[in-house]
Amino acid sequence: MSPARARTSRSDIIGAARDLLEDGGLDAVSMAAVAKRVGVRPPSLYKHFADRDALIGAVATQAAVDLGDACADAVEAAGPDPTARLQALAVAYRTRAVAHPRATALLFAGIAPAAMPTPESQAEAARPVLDVVASIVGPAQALSAARVLTAFAHGFTSMETAGAFRFGGDVDEAYRFGISVLLAGLEGEGATSARS
Repeated sequence: MSPARARTSRSDIIGAARDLLEDGGLDAVSMAAVAKRVGVRPPSLYKHFADRDALIGAVATQAAVDLGDACADAVEAAGPDPTARLQALAVAYRTRAVAHPRATALLFAGIAPAAMPTPESQAEAARPVLDVVASIVGPAQALSAARVLTAFAHGFTSMETAGAFRFGGDVDEAYRFGISVLLAGLEGEGATSARS
């Protein structure tokens, strides 16, 4: 394999696009900017991606895979206790979202269909969340509970990375408090469902 081909590998291109995204937002991700970042001419990128939307879609898909893997690893490491698993998942989500805020935001952005993560990668990213909450509230309420948990974690980390928490206080403690409140609510719902 020639050095030029190695520089234009699909994974290198996705990595360069992700770095540009994190540095400058979605508008910073152009085929020309990515090509410059990997050291090739822009037409070389079209061997790997049909257009910019396809490239953004690959970045979003990789973000979903990375987030899902981080959450699944954290849940597995937490052991069998549902409370510990949910707390570990929430910490893993926050860690990933704070480290890669713009890539994580792509998972929830209103973007062109071709620029969205694949449905398979979205399902894999959601699987650890659904599994953990199902063990607390039961399968009938798992989707609703997963949406509430995701909305809290994403909303909190989006505000955190935007610098919106300006009134002082311990942001880590605020996140832990939010998760404990959600967990108490989910456990209460789980107990109610078990009695029904």
